[in-house]
Amino acid sequence: MVPLSPATPADQRSLARLVALVCAAQVLVQIGAFFWPALLPGMMQRWSLTNSEAGWITASFYGAYMLSVPVLVTLTDRVDPKRVYLFGVGCTVVGHLLFGLLADGFWSALALRALTGMGWAGTYMTGLKLLADRVDRRLMSRAVTGHAASIGISGAASFACADLLDGLFGWRLAFMIVAGTAALAWLLVAWRVPARQRPAVVSKPADGGSLYDFRPVFANRSAMAYALAYCVHTLEMNAIRGWGVAFLGYVALASGGAAAALAPTTVLTLLALSGTLASIAGNEASIRLGRRRLVTLAMAGSALLAGSIGWLGTGSYTVAIILVFVWGMVAWLDSSSLTAGTAGTADPERRGATLAVHSMLGYAGGFVGPLMVGFLLDLSGGMSTAGWGTAFAAIGVLMLAGLVAFRRLRPSELEGEADHAARRTAQSR
Repeated sequence: MVPLSPATPADQRSLARLVALVCAAQVLVQIGAFFWPALLPGMMQRWSLTNSEAGWITASFYGAYMLSVPVLVTLTDRVDPKRVYLFGVGCTVVGHLLFGLLADGFWSALALRALTGMGWAGTYMTGLKLLADRVDRRLMSRAVTGHAASIGISGAASFACADLLDGLFGWRLAFMIVAGTAALAWLLVAWRVPARQRPAVVSKPADGGSLYDFRPVFANRSAMAYALAYCVHTLEMNAIRGWGVAFLGYVALASGGAAAALAPTTVLTLLALSGTLASIAGNEASIRLGRRRLVTLAMAGSALLAGSIGWLGTGSYTVAIILVFVWGMVAWLDSSSLTAGTAGTADPERRGATLAVHSMLGYAGGFVGPLMVGFLLDLSGGMSTAGWGTAFAAIGVLMLAGLVAFRRLRPSELEGEADHAARRTAQSR
């Protein structure tokens, strides 16, 4: 945490440079994160993959993230996050490079996407931790949103870049190129981010627990409410990112819309960019209207859209684009709000561990989402109206379950937001 004394103008400029540098590095390292789902239809044909096998390869990225993040992010409560971040970027470089050089089917792709997922575990939340340790709770929400925006921009660009580089150079060289951008991010952080002189926590936390004692984290009902909501949020969002191109590609072929001006990868790129703006707007709405209210509205809207898109969107490519876009915007709406809720209601001495649990639960959902869609498609006889309808409706059911859990845990608003929300409630009575 930042000292309570006011920051000098020089301190503020230094922090601004640090934020800009970390965000730039995140764009460079995450630009290849969604190359696999962007190229999924072609890779399925090239390697004769079933829907379930494709789902496993997509899910392995999130599964490795889920298993790695409790260790790597919790470690930042004792170790300079810069060191953990550089390890994560290194895994990303190697994962992309070897995928481009060696991947030739299901098992090799599964293993190398898992390695890249471990790299994401060492960069996503550790990058946030670099910033979170330096701002107070009143600034936490916007700092998280700025960091999330850099991830969102790189995720959006990932789909367009994959399509462009695949067309120009082929898929192997495409993966090798993003290994190079990740290597540039490693150099940028290694040379320009100053090492922290001492870790954020140098002694045992006040509760007396050890570094990897997560019981105090799970006992924090407010942080866990946001984390559980983030679990189903990420399940939904990764199902869209993992299968959105394949869904739109199916509709384009089935409905005769294959010659439409907007290719599926273009739609997902625009969606991810717009989703980043929706996430920022959602966080600002949380500050003004109340975080619980915004999350409730977003989750309820997501459940409704997920339950209907597969049944209503397969007959027309134009309708499918509109529905996917609206669904994605609603799905992204509470993204920053949930992470800011967890970070802002965490015990400062266990913020790394709390973010680790938050991220682990989130990407447990991220692991299940793409896998579940692929499994249900195969169970329903393949890509069809019934298959897509069933797969996406299952996501809607899980969103409703997550909403019930979120409301029952009654999470806190963040500092500076609760009074505003309370005043609005009192005025409406």
